[in-house]
Amino acid sequence: MRKDLGSVPAVFPMPVLMVAAYDENGVVNVMNAAWGMISDMDKICLFIDEDHKTTKNIHLTKAFTVAIADEAHMAEADFFGIATGNKMADKFQKSGLTATKSTFVNAPVIEEFPLTMECELDETVTTETFHAIVGKIVNVTAHEEVLDEKGKVEPKKLNAILFDQFRSGYYTIGEKVGKAWNAGKDLMKK
Repeated sequence: MRKDLGSVPAVFPMPVLMVAAYDENGVVNVMNAAWGMISDMDKICLFIDEDHKTTKNIHLTKAFTVAIADEAHMAEADFFGIATGNKMADKFQKSGLTATKSTFVNAPVIEEFPLTMECELDETVTTETFHAIVGKIVNVTAHEEVLDEKGKVEPKKLNAILFDQFRSGYYTIGEKVGKAWNAGKDLMKK
């Protein structure tokens, strides 16, 4: 039997994305954003409010990075979601993490996170109900330890954390259970 839960954001899993940009003084700001996804082969879309310090920085610099948070840095990732750069000027410094300037865009790469997309601001979409930042991915950089023998990202090695909106929890991914564009192949024959 099914039970009605009311209106809840019922998408699981959600990514734990670390969005980073420089402010007008070159200071690093990072925010935790779960509401984002790939929107084309070279685009990422982040549904983040206009009033976030990071959003303001992205509009200013026209560039940002998006890192995938991992279990080893869960506390720092969560901190970036709790603390606001609008009220805490030294937010990034308090995290103890390290930032280097991207070679490809005017944005910081947080060295400790194992996978980072380096993006140029492509467009901003604002409606009555949402504000979205669309970035053109110009490069992806990854720690060698998360790559397989063919140079592809190995999800198990990435050890990404996922966000659970239902219980406000973080989870890691499990085992591979199937192959995309193959698991349902037999149903094509019916």
